[in-house]
Amino acid sequence: MAKVRRCVYDPLAELIAYYAEQPQQTAAATSRAELPVEERLKQRIVHGDRIGIERDLDEALQRYSALQIINDILLEGMRVVGDLFGSGQMQLPFVLQAAETMKAAVAYLEPHMERVEDSTPKGTIVLATVKGDVHDIGKNLVDIILSNNGYRVINLGIKVPLEQMLQAVEEHNADAIGMSGLLVKSTAVMKENLETMEARGIRIPVVLGGAALNRRFVEQDLRAIYSGKLAYAQDAFDGLRFMEELRREKHTESIASPTSSLEVSLQLERIQHQRADQPVGNVRAERTTAGQPVLHRVSAVRRDVPIPVPPFWGSRVVEDIPLEHVFAFVNENALFRGQWQFRRGRRSEEEFAAIIEREARPAYNELKLLCKRERLLQPKVVYGYFPCQSEGDDLVVYRPAGRTGDALYEQWSELPPSRLRADDAALVVWVRFRFPRQREGKFLCIADFFRPVESGEFDVVAFHVVTIGDRATPYAQMLFESGRYRDYLFFHGLSVESAEGLAEYWHKIVRTELGIADRDAPTVKELFVQGYQGSRYSFGYPACPNLEDQALIMELLRPERIGITLTEEYELVPEQSTSALICHHPEARYFSVR
Repeated sequence: MAKVRRCVYDPLAELIAYYAEQPQQTAAATSRAELPVEERLKQRIVHGDRIGIERDLDEALQRYSALQIINDILLEGMRVVGDLFGSGQMQLPFVLQAAETMKAAVAYLEPHMERVEDSTPKGTIVLATVKGDVHDIGKNLVDIILSNNGYRVINLGIKVPLEQMLQAVEEHNADAIGMSGLLVKSTAVMKENLETMEARGIRIPVVLGGAALNRRFVEQDLRAIYSGKLAYAQDAFDGLRFMEELRREKHTESIASPTSSLEVSLQLERIQHQRADQPVGNVRAERTTAGQPVLHRVSAVRRDVPIPVPPFWGSRVVEDIPLEHVFAFVNENALFRGQWQFRRGRRSEEEFAAIIEREARPAYNELKLLCKRERLLQPKVVYGYFPCQSEGDDLVVYRPAGRTGDALYEQWSELPPSRLRADDAALVVWVRFRFPRQREGKFLCIADFFRPVESGEFDVVAFHVVTIGDRATPYAQMLFESGRYRDYLFFHGLSVESAEGLAEYWHKIVRTELGIADRDAPTVKELFVQGYQGSRYSFGYPACPNLEDQALIMELLRPERIGITLTEEYELVPEQSTSALICHHPEARYFSVR
């Protein structure tokens, strides 16, 4: 017999208890029908159930105004959703499903709303991804949560300069600014924005979020340079809590300025420089132009490992790559837990695995079919093999002396495929990468994994730039703008992980062409933890953190041939693209430069 629930004084506690005992996909229509309309509407929000919601809204309109329904009933349901998410009882996709239901209910009630002063939003925030950054998933999640909790959101989009944010604050009389960004470079832009605002005497509340941020950096380093209210948002609900705090302060304090500012990001990992007290490894002595000796710590990496023979010199463009090959290299753990944010919480591994199989995997399989049928993902690659040598901490990449212009961006038939020596061909320097070196430990530097200039031999380095095409971003934006928030999260996450899967797949191709794939681990899962010879280094990551080096890859490969461009902050567009330097050396592994 179905359990009959009684009406209690605290509907919030009752809703949480009800939700904790029910499967996430159960509508519980029979027991819900026995509840008062207020409770039915709250449960519809919590369960993301909008089928037939118009009937309940019509009933509620007989007793309440549209604004009362939104503020006193529906928003209470969203508060329960926030509590469930915060306690780990609700996964993010179901939060977005609740937001979809909230949006549909508000849209139905809008024609019934009176245009009076108290119909104004609880507050207004200007949201933007900072200048040079094209990533907007975190910012858009904040938009969804705030707008469905009674706040007005002015979402300016991506690559937004500070002046545009401030203009929007003035135009919309905003209470706060939210700045977001995925890149480490974006944290520097946020800092510059705060310094500019401080210098101009602007004190609007700001909330910051993004994958490259952390609470310590915001609350210590950035608060030291900005005297306005400043906060860190690890997730969208942190942004909501910040706005709620601003709202409470407005009611309890006299605020000198009518505007505030709030900056939204997600998480910062800052590389901390540490002093090396004890020398480790080898020491190389050089002399400056003044003749003074300078000591450079160097690693003990072998410099005499066999050099593979590349299948060609120069570069190639590859299109029409089957999506099945890409999907085979998608890291499902990164997709389900990272992008889609399914969390184990306090569940057992078996319980969490059941959630993945019941909720995540069917969505994944449906999305793969949709992407194939509608050609939403169009994998493309430009890659190549180039003669190179190391010189100290530099990697020097060469080209044939007789090639310039467009002739550089094809295969170089004049170079012999076998190992090159200094007298084999007329080579000239093309580009030079300068890599940082570890200041302690093994003193590693990427340049160490290639033959040095003094060896008289040329090594081989591979580069690739991959993308899943230019249709993914506008399709994801369409889902977001049409209120299909759960679909937006799922598709955006799959598009990003598909780009990573394509990079993993093409690294496998490169190892095969270089003749070193026989050392690969037998399973794809093991490949994700470097179960192969060599390493694939992407700029902006710990071993090569200088994102500016993307410009050198653009020079080497001209990825405009597959529709890729570079922003002023050295980020690839479309967003679902990635580049890498591929090293064959057996000792080459991921490492951090600190």
